[in-house]
Amino acid sequence: MKDTITLLRESGAMLEGHFLLSSGQHSDRYFQCAKLLQYPDQAAEALAAVAESLRRDMAAGKLAIDAVVGPAIGGIIVAYELGRLLGLPAFFTERDDTGAMTLRRGFEVSPGEGILIAEDVITTGKSSEESATALETRGARVRALACLVDRRIQGTALSWPLYAASRVEAGNWDAGACELCRRGIPLVKPGSRKLPAAGS
Repeated sequence: MKDTITLLRESGAMLEGHFLLSSGQHSDRYFQCAKLLQYPDQAAEALAAVAESLRRDMAAGKLAIDAVVGPAIGGIIVAYELGRLLGLPAFFTERDDTGAMTLRRGFEVSPGEGILIAEDVITTGKSSEESATALETRGARVRALACLVDRRIQGTALSWPLYAASRVEAGNWDAGACELCRRGIPLVKPGSRKLPAAGS
């Protein structure tokens, strides 16, 4: 079995350059996890260890999860695959016309329902926090996070336990303090979330 970093590299999902992240930060690495997740067998292989860790903690009574929720768009396939591996329902939150994360399409949560939020990549944890707010205002309880790639800056705290398939070091800079901008390396925005143009 290949490790997740190898699968990311072989699928072309790990890019190097100068990228504008959905958080607004700049980075020297970008993870286009959809390049890996387009292959169901590789998605299952990449997330197998995460599912096993979750299953073990659930069996030991350390974690109570009733459903897996992925923030759109990057978390949808991760949530689906973890739901499949764990035998749990999986659905997603998405942004409404105002940009707020919410539940739509008839998806519902029940008071006290235990939720695992699943992401492709966690950098700041902002989309997880936004999804948690949308779910917890409806009475659900977020118990943990899971992801393919944990690329947080050292010391960045999260509100819940994290189950990550891989941990990767990457440069993260605020736009005004970016080393790559100072070196004149062109900025690329490969993600799906709409952001203000660079420099605005």
